[in-house]
Amino acid sequence: MILEGKPVLEYPQAYTFKVMGKQEHGFREYVRQLFHRVLAQEVSQDSMSELPSKGARYLSVSVTVVLISEEQRARVYEALHKDRRILYYL
Repeated sequence: MILEGKPVLEYPQAYTFKVMGKQEHGFREYVRQLFHRVLAQEVSQDSMSELPSKGARYLSVSVTVVLISEEQRARVYEALHKDRRILYYL
């Protein structure tokens, strides 16, 4: 469905976030814990994947979670925006 030029998501649904930061010890776990805090649900290692940058300086972590509302999605993006270790997110 499209509303005013923007797609409207239907919930619940599986949604994948991409989070990028410096390839430092524990970045993947840091991202997992951030999602756990914001969504108040466990995030399994199986729902995550990672891809280092070509020079291995940065790490992209994809996290797939089941969202039940647009409010949840907005809370995640707000937390990612405010976090100093997160350099970029989609």
